[in-house]
Amino acid sequence: MAQYLISVLDDTTGSATEAEMAAIGEFNERLRAGGHWVFAGGLAAPETATVVDARDGNPVFTDGPYVETKEYVGGFWIIEAPDFDVALPLAALASQRCNRRVELRPFLTA
Repeated sequence: MAQYLISVLDDTTGSATEAEMAAIGEFNERLRAGGHWVFAGGLAAPETATVVDARDGNPVFTDGPYVETKEYVGGFWIIEAPDFDVALPLAALASQRCNRRVELRPFLTA
């Protein structure tokens, strides 16, 4: 089984309605029941981020997101599916349930 990242794209932190949260919970249960569930979570606002750059051996810490953008990743699912053709409709359902655009990307395999 391959693993995929479904990123939820949002422009407002904490904007999910009660109905959207209930639909997300139902989607999570569907993923579990179908054997696709790996992990999921919501993320705090971009301004809570800290960028860490230790490429030269001396870490530099910078408050805020690494890039200024209107949209950002507000949450995510990591799912398992036998192939892209199975993962794609799950991503479509994720978009419908959270009422946001999502991005589907496969993890690289070794």
